[in-house]
Amino acid sequence: MSESGKKEQLKALQAALAAEHAAVYGYGVVGGRISQEQRSQARAAYDAHRARRDALAREVRDLGSEPVAASPAYALPFPVSDAPAAVRFAAGLEDRMAAVYSDLVRAAEGELRGTAAEALREAAVRAVRWRGESVAFPGLAERAATTSASPMPSA
Repeated sequence: MSESGKKEQLKALQAALAAEHAAVYGYGVVGGRISQEQRSQARAAYDAHRARRDALAREVRDLGSEPVAASPAYALPFPVSDAPAAVRFAAGLEDRMAAVYSDLVRAAEGELRGTAAEALREAAVRAVRWRGESVAFPGLAERAATTSASPMPSA
Protein backbone atom coordinates (compact mmCIF):
# COMPACT_ATOMS: atom_id res chain seq x y z
CA MET A 1 0.00 0.00 0.00
CA SER A 2 1.33 3.44 -0.88
CA GLU A 3 2.06 6.04 1.78
CA SER A 4 -1.00 8.07 0.73
CA GLY A 5 -3.08 4.88 0.84
CA LYS A 6 -1.89 4.18 4.37
CA LYS A 7 -2.82 7.71 5.43
CA GLU A 8 -6.27 7.35 3.86
CA GLN A 9 -6.77 4.00 5.59
CA LEU A 10 -5.73 5.45 8.97
CA LYS A 11 -8.06 8.41 8.45
CA ALA A 12 -10.96 6.05 7.68
CA LEU A 13 -10.07 3.88 10.69
CA GLN A 14 -10.08 6.91 12.98
CA ALA A 15 -13.42 8.05 11.54
CA ALA A 16 -14.91 4.60 12.16
CA LEU A 17 -13.52 4.63 15.70
CA ALA A 18 -15.00 8.07 16.37
CA ALA A 19 -18.35 6.87 15.03
CA GLU A 20 -18.20 3.78 17.25
CA HIS A 21 -17.57 5.99 20.28
CA ALA A 22 -20.68 7.98 19.35
CA ALA A 23 -22.71 4.81 18.73
CA VAL A 24 -21.79 3.41 22.15
CA TYR A 25 -22.96 6.68 23.69
CA GLY A 26 -26.07 6.67 21.50
CA TYR A 27 -27.08 3.19 22.55
CA GLY A 28 -26.80 4.29 26.16
CA VAL A 29 -29.51 6.81 25.33
CA VAL A 30 -31.54 4.23 23.38
CA GLY A 31 -31.37 1.73 26.25
CA GLY A 32 -32.89 4.25 28.63
CA ARG A 33 -35.88 4.98 26.39
CA ILE A 34 -36.57 1.74 24.52
CA SER A 35 -39.50 -0.54 25.31
CA GLN A 36 -38.89 -3.59 27.49
CA GLU A 37 -39.46 -5.89 24.50
CA GLN A 38 -36.60 -4.27 22.57
CA ARG A 39 -34.06 -4.02 25.37
CA SER A 40 -32.22 -7.20 24.38
CA GLN A 41 -31.90 -5.89 20.82
CA ALA A 42 -30.50 -2.60 22.11
CA ARG A 43 -28.11 -4.40 24.48
CA ALA A 44 -26.83 -6.64 21.66
CA ALA A 45 -26.19 -3.58 19.48
CA TYR A 46 -24.46 -1.79 22.34
CA ASP A 47 -22.20 -4.79 22.94
CA ALA A 48 -21.42 -5.13 19.22
CA HIS A 49 -20.43 -1.46 18.99
CA ARG A 50 -18.24 -1.71 22.08
CA ALA A 51 -16.45 -4.71 20.59
CA ARG A 52 -15.97 -2.95 17.23
CA ARG A 53 -14.73 0.17 19.02
CA ASP A 54 -12.14 -1.81 20.95
CA ALA A 55 -11.00 -3.68 17.82
CA LEU A 56 -10.63 -0.44 15.88
CA ALA A 57 -8.59 1.12 18.67
CA ARG A 58 -6.23 -1.88 18.56
CA GLU A 59 -5.98 -1.59 14.77
CA VAL A 60 -5.06 2.10 15.01
CA ARG A 61 -2.42 1.32 17.65
CA ASP A 62 -1.04 -1.48 15.47
CA LEU A 63 -0.52 1.11 12.74
CA GLY A 64 1.55 3.18 15.17
CA SER A 65 -1.01 5.89 15.79
CA GLU A 66 -2.93 7.10 18.82
CA PRO A 67 -6.65 6.16 18.67
CA VAL A 68 -9.07 9.06 18.65
CA ALA A 69 -10.70 9.48 22.06
CA ALA A 70 -14.39 9.57 22.78
CA SER A 71 -15.87 13.01 23.20
CA PRO A 72 -16.87 13.94 26.74
CA ALA A 73 -20.42 14.60 25.54
CA TYR A 74 -22.48 14.29 22.39
CA ALA A 75 -25.38 16.36 21.10
CA LEU A 76 -28.35 14.34 19.92
CA PRO A 77 -29.86 15.24 16.53
CA PHE A 78 -33.38 15.37 18.00
CA PRO A 79 -35.01 14.76 21.39
CA VAL A 80 -35.08 11.07 22.26
CA SER A 81 -37.81 11.19 24.87
CA ASP A 82 -39.77 8.00 24.22
CA ALA A 83 -39.55 4.52 22.70
CA PRO A 84 -40.54 5.50 19.13
CA ALA A 85 -37.91 8.25 19.09
CA ALA A 86 -35.35 5.78 20.48
CA VAL A 87 -36.12 3.33 17.67
CA ARG A 88 -35.79 6.09 15.05
CA PHE A 89 -32.53 7.21 16.63
CA ALA A 90 -31.14 3.65 16.73
CA ALA A 91 -31.95 3.15 13.03
CA GLY A 92 -30.19 6.41 12.25
CA LEU A 93 -27.15 5.39 14.29
CA GLU A 94 -26.87 2.23 12.23
CA ASP A 95 -27.30 4.14 8.96
CA ARG A 96 -24.40 6.36 9.97
CA MET A 97 -22.27 3.37 10.94
CA ALA A 98 -22.93 1.77 7.56
CA ALA A 99 -21.78 4.96 5.85
CA VAL A 100 -18.59 5.15 7.92
CA TYR A 101 -17.78 1.50 7.26
CA SER A 102 -18.46 2.03 3.57
CA ASP A 103 -15.70 4.64 3.63
CA LEU A 104 -13.39 2.20 5.41
CA VAL A 105 -14.12 -0.51 2.82
CA ARG A 106 -13.04 1.94 0.10
CA ALA A 107 -9.84 2.91 1.94
CA ALA A 108 -8.72 -0.48 3.25
CA GLU A 109 -7.12 -3.55 1.75
CA GLY A 110 -6.97 -7.22 2.62
CA GLU A 111 -8.32 -8.46 5.92
CA LEU A 112 -9.25 -4.97 7.14
CA ARG A 113 -11.42 -4.48 4.05
CA GLY A 114 -13.24 -7.73 4.80
CA THR A 115 -13.73 -6.73 8.42
CA ALA A 116 -15.10 -3.33 7.37
CA ALA A 117 -17.48 -4.98 4.89
CA GLU A 118 -18.74 -7.28 7.64
CA ALA A 119 -19.28 -4.30 9.96
CA LEU A 120 -21.17 -2.48 7.19
CA ARG A 121 -23.40 -5.53 6.70
CA GLU A 122 -24.06 -5.83 10.44
CA ALA A 123 -24.99 -2.14 10.69
CA ALA A 124 -27.33 -2.44 7.71
CA VAL A 125 -29.04 -5.48 9.25
CA ARG A 126 -29.47 -3.71 12.58
CA ALA A 127 -30.92 -0.66 10.80
CA VAL A 128 -33.47 -2.89 9.06
CA ARG A 129 -34.39 -4.50 12.38
CA TRP A 130 -34.97 -1.10 13.96
CA ARG A 131 -36.70 0.51 11.00
CA GLY A 132 -38.63 -2.49 9.70
CA GLU A 133 -37.52 -1.83 6.13
CA SER A 134 -34.30 -1.60 4.20
CA VAL A 135 -32.68 1.03 2.03
CA ALA A 136 -30.98 0.47 -1.28
CA PHE A 137 -27.19 0.49 -1.03
CA PRO A 138 -26.73 0.73 2.75
CA GLY A 139 -23.82 2.98 3.57
CA LEU A 140 -24.02 4.86 0.31
CA ALA A 141 -26.34 7.77 0.99
CA GLU A 142 -25.88 9.15 -2.52
CA ARG A 143 -27.36 5.92 -3.95
CA ALA A 144 -30.07 5.28 -1.38
CA ALA A 145 -33.61 5.28 -2.71
CA THR A 146 -34.75 7.42 0.21
CA THR A 147 -33.16 10.56 1.54
CA SER A 148 -33.78 9.89 5.21
CA ALA A 149 -31.51 11.70 7.62
CA SER A 150 -28.93 9.65 9.48
CA PRO A 151 -29.01 10.87 13.06
CA MET A 152 -25.75 10.49 14.93
CA PRO A 153 -24.64 12.13 18.12
CA SER A 154 -22.13 14.85 17.40
CA ALA A 155 -19.38 16.06 19.66
